[in-house]
Amino acid sequence: MTTLTMRPDLPDPAQSYANGRVPLGHCLVEGGVITPAQLLMALHLQQRLSAPLGEILVAQGWASGDQIQSALAAQFSIPRADFAGLRPDPALAARLPPAFWLRHRCLPWTHAGGTTLIATERPDLFEDLRPRLADSFGPVAPVQVSGAELNQAITACIGPRLARGAGCRVPARYSCRSWHWALPLAPVLLILAALTLFLLVPGTGIVVLGAMAVTTLMLFTGLRLVALLGNLLRPPTRAHLRPRAAQQPRISVIVPLYREKEIAAALLQRLSRLTYPKSLLEVLLVLEEKDEITRRALSDVRLPHWIRVVEVPDVGPPRTKPRAMNYALDFCRGTIIGVWDAEDAPASDQLERVADHFARCDKDVACLQGVLDYYNPRTNWIARCFTIEYAAWFRVILPGMARLGMVVPLGGTTLFFRRDTLEELGGWDAHNVTEDADLGIRLCRMGYRTEMIPTVTYEEANCRPWAWIKQRSRWLKGFLVTYLVHMRAPRALLRDLGTWRFLSFQAFFLGTVGQFLLAPVLWSFWLLLLGLPHPARDLLGTSGLYAASAMFLLFELLSLTIGMMAVTRAERRFLMIWTPSMLFYFPLATLAAYKALLELVLAPHFWDKTEHGVAAVDQKLGEV
Repeated sequence: MTTLTMRPDLPDPAQSYANGRVPLGHCLVEGGVITPAQLLMALHLQQRLSAPLGEILVAQGWASGDQIQSALAAQFSIPRADFAGLRPDPALAARLPPAFWLRHRCLPWTHAGGTTLIATERPDLFEDLRPRLADSFGPVAPVQVSGAELNQAITACIGPRLARGAGCRVPARYSCRSWHWALPLAPVLLILAALTLFLLVPGTGIVVLGAMAVTTLMLFTGLRLVALLGNLLRPPTRAHLRPRAAQQPRISVIVPLYREKEIAAALLQRLSRLTYPKSLLEVLLVLEEKDEITRRALSDVRLPHWIRVVEVPDVGPPRTKPRAMNYALDFCRGTIIGVWDAEDAPASDQLERVADHFARCDKDVACLQGVLDYYNPRTNWIARCFTIEYAAWFRVILPGMARLGMVVPLGGTTLFFRRDTLEELGGWDAHNVTEDADLGIRLCRMGYRTEMIPTVTYEEANCRPWAWIKQRSRWLKGFLVTYLVHMRAPRALLRDLGTWRFLSFQAFFLGTVGQFLLAPVLWSFWLLLLGLPHPARDLLGTSGLYAASAMFLLFELLSLTIGMMAVTRAERRFLMIWTPSMLFYFPLATLAAYKALLELVLAPHFWDKTEHGVAAVDQKLGEV
């Protein structure tokens, strides 16, 4: 005979009897919903899963959500709310902040005989809320409601307020919503001034432009070299020195969707491979209220109980991914918040690794960044080069930057945050088109750290030239925006980051954008090597020409070395022969940089969406 030891923070069946209530499991057994053996196994699971018994039973497939709700209503001798017959009154909900209803999973329904009926998903927690509710409503009484019905009611009652708030969660001093009209003109005027000098005095002008180009190239190359050395010489943090957590945490993962007509079925198939306990997992598919394309795509598939749709009310701009994530954050129940993209295929054990790493690492580690890779590198040449670029960044450069304590510009997916820290920072800047990189900077400014975690997520490489340019221009525009926003007060930035991180901030943002904007200046020096006329021939001289040529050669050798190192894994070795061709791949980014510069002035908040679902999946996928 098995003896059960109840966790001290879980309801005790004996205490339920003392309160005059029959335990939920007994209600379900007596009602024929589950068997005694299933109840026993569920109680065993509850010892290590910090989840209510009902959610465990639903996750195991032993009971339906409706059966659990009916049993809870019977257990607490309360009626079930009929939201279809009578909708909650928004005026009642306005008496307390939206965050209160979301945090406590309840909502005022209606008045009945001088009592305000409060619809709740968790009647077992109602007594703790009664004093706070009574202050605003007088006499109150609970009624039972399902989580799905409650979410729909909250969206109808307070959704517009939440959506408007989602656009301005980040303090104005850190957000680009307080964008001054003259701010984006700064880099444009700087380049125009150099071009004017070139037109008036060609030789001097080309040398000045060349010096700017070399400086930005040296910044980014130096960053890559230091990060490479950090990756090779400094071992990763050994989080396993701390003991494992006794219980697994609840994890909420936000998946923003917009006009995704091809991806829904494939996304659900990939997410179904996750092995994390479903009673502790919720995936929120977030779409805009007027996105009929995605809504129709989702209507053709059946969602499991741990995946639900959150619709962002259409209350005006900005209609961006970060605003949608801010809105969805309020509906998350997890203590860890993750982000995946629509086309992502995460490793099946990714969430176990995330939970374990957070449990063992220091508390100042507020974010974990996973490794991003592509599942379609064989599609064409652009896809191959994109895969090499991502491998170099996520497997060589970014780990080195994190280990050396540099500023870590986050990728847009496979990110996981401690919820309390994410809310402390105000979530994502709804107006920034690279909200991920911006959030990485704000994490550093607040004294938090990001660590890389060895788990891989595969996504779709953008393999069409114009689509690639549009995506890259959005990234570069976002980098410019992020740089200008945080450099509005450079002394405050230096104070927040410290010298080392401040320098890495300059090297990354100035180096990344500047090398592409000024690349044509460097290309012009090929005329000298070919013996053709060039305005700077007399100013540079033979020694200057040789010195510049040697420097450019060293830069290219470093890029080639990093690219080769990044694709040494067995399933990526076929890309080695393509690594030298990266020399012809990056000029596409120059076109993207000038598109970004133009949009910086004309449409700084415009979001150029990337289309997904256009490439076939390479079945030869490996692990980290």
